[in-house]
Amino acid sequence: MQSVKQLRMILAVVAAAVMAACANMGRPEGGPRDELPPVYTGSSPAMGQLNVSQNRITVSFDENIALDDPTNKIVVSPAQKTQPAISSNGRRITLELRDTLLPNTTYIVDFSDAVKDLNEGNILDGLALDFSTGDSIDSMRISGMVFEARTLEPAQGMIVGAYSNLSDTAITTLPLERITKTNQKGQFFLRGLKPGVPYRVFALNDVNRDYRWDRSEDVAFYDITVTPSAEPTVVSDTLRTWDDSADSVVTRPATRFLPDDILLTWFNEGYASQYLKDYRREVRNKISMQFGAKADTLPVMRLINTHRKGEDISSWAVLDATPTLDTLTYWITDTALIALDSLLVETTYLRTDTTDNLSLTTDTLKFIMRGGKAVKKDDKKKDKDKEAADTLPPVIPAMDFKIATGTTLDLNRPLTFVAGTPVARLDTAGFHLEMQVDTLWYPVKAPVVRRTLPLNPMAYSAPYEWMEGTKYRLSVDSAAVADIYGLANKPLTQEFTTKQRSDYSSLSFNISGLGGRPAVLEVMNSSDKLVAAVPVRGTSVKVEYLNPGTYYARLFIDADSNGVWTTGNLLGSVQPEEVYYYPKKLNLKKNWDIDQSWDINELPVDMQKPREIVKNKPKRKKGDLDARPEGEEEEEDEFFDDPFMNNASRNNGLGGGRRMNNMRY
Repeated sequence: MQSVKQLRMILAVVAAAVMAACANMGRPEGGPRDELPPVYTGSSPAMGQLNVSQNRITVSFDENIALDDPTNKIVVSPAQKTQPAISSNGRRITLELRDTLLPNTTYIVDFSDAVKDLNEGNILDGLALDFSTGDSIDSMRISGMVFEARTLEPAQGMIVGAYSNLSDTAITTLPLERITKTNQKGQFFLRGLKPGVPYRVFALNDVNRDYRWDRSEDVAFYDITVTPSAEPTVVSDTLRTWDDSADSVVTRPATRFLPDDILLTWFNEGYASQYLKDYRREVRNKISMQFGAKADTLPVMRLINTHRKGEDISSWAVLDATPTLDTLTYWITDTALIALDSLLVETTYLRTDTTDNLSLTTDTLKFIMRGGKAVKKDDKKKDKDKEAADTLPPVIPAMDFKIATGTTLDLNRPLTFVAGTPVARLDTAGFHLEMQVDTLWYPVKAPVVRRTLPLNPMAYSAPYEWMEGTKYRLSVDSAAVADIYGLANKPLTQEFTTKQRSDYSSLSFNISGLGGRPAVLEVMNSSDKLVAAVPVRGTSVKVEYLNPGTYYARLFIDADSNGVWTTGNLLGSVQPEEVYYYPKKLNLKKNWDIDQSWDINELPVDMQKPREIVKNKPKRKKGDLDARPEGEEEEEDEFFDDPFMNNASRNNGLGGGRRMNNMRY
């Protein structure tokens, strides 16, 4: 009996151990993480197949795949009028061409970076299927990169195409003959070109998908024609063992397709149709107009329906306009006109006509001000109070005029003033400036107050050579400023303290590579926003009064010497002004003066912009984490390898010698 009990106890312990093992199941150990993209295993039609007549295309891979934005990323060349039907299932992609196949034509289905494996998201970049409906196939290729001209941001998903028609009007009248799209790093590989045939190359943000350029679309162009060619070469491959314990280098014959270093920088001409977008009268003493584009001239406006019939608007209103003259506000000065509910104004202005040219047009604009609101019952008491107040002398309101400067002032900043209505008179004798020494205030010469912008009658500034670390007091006498309605300001007093010179940093560059060309240095913050712009004198430039922080620098070649970056003009074959980035971030501290040497041609264009401020970065693979130590630059994500991409300089019309890094296809 005792032995039976012992046996039962042993069985119970074993059962408990088994249950515990079942309840604490461990995670099974898997193999190494899959970091390889899917492998193409076959297609119908096959790559390079001739005399193809089928519209249905299938492509197979060695594992289950997924498609990323196939409608936009997968491109068929020649361009299709009707969007192909694209689907994926398991290891296969199916693509149905809805346009009729053209005879004796090479077709390219460019998958760009749309294909990835289902589990890890490893991208297969650069896959393209070529076939021909005739007896031969066009197999030449060209490659390069596309960047935004102003910021050197890689252009992702932008169409790149070519014409064998070398006419200047082809880009505006004909669809691109051969097309592809840039990948996540702005790289492109344009296939299906004929050997020995010259082409013109463009990049295009084709908003309306007609595969030609409209003036409002982003565009880039290559200054010279390119003739595709190929040459035999030998490339090296590195073979590694499965556990990375050893590797070996082997060579193999290959073909190099040229040119492989085309650099395109896209721009927008800033074109917009000119038309009267809106006009209104929201309050009695103002009428406003908004146009569809910036202008160089003001409209001619004359009254029709009043005692001042035929008078130009300048005699009965004051203009407040934006610098680009696309938004105009007229402050009415005649009280009789203010009282009218309706103003008819004959307006003559420039408008874009059907031939895309500016021509004068005349409209009669009706500016209507609706009547007063109905009196509510709750307002009766207010009306009685108003009647009682009418027996007292009227109180004349003060003009809205403020000192906009805060209590701390930068040494290189002026005093600023803001008015609520247009200023008609400003007496600088009524502005008094004092400086505090110990506890006493001493008068100093007051700064000259001027309009900040010529056509803004309500913003004023007063530049001054301030002493560092000094307390100032500005006083404005009453009635020193008056508006167009005869109202005057109240007396104002504002105290402020200037910063110490030691609160700032300065940044100097000794620049090489300009070749005597004029340039402007720009300093940006960590958001790539402009902080300061200073012309380069010879080869040196200095930027002062920078607050401590992290900055970045770039410069542009000021070809027209107007001090601002100028965009390109496609029909005039004018490239946008070249932009170069200083490749390192600049950490500035208080009372620091930093001097840097900068050869603007030392690095290829695609390696210049610091990674911290690049916005168009390749997507990370699923599960990837940024394990970089703080402050360490991010490495480039690898896509696909092409051992033929080089650093050779090429004259692309953007300074003759702007280079690209080794592109990887």
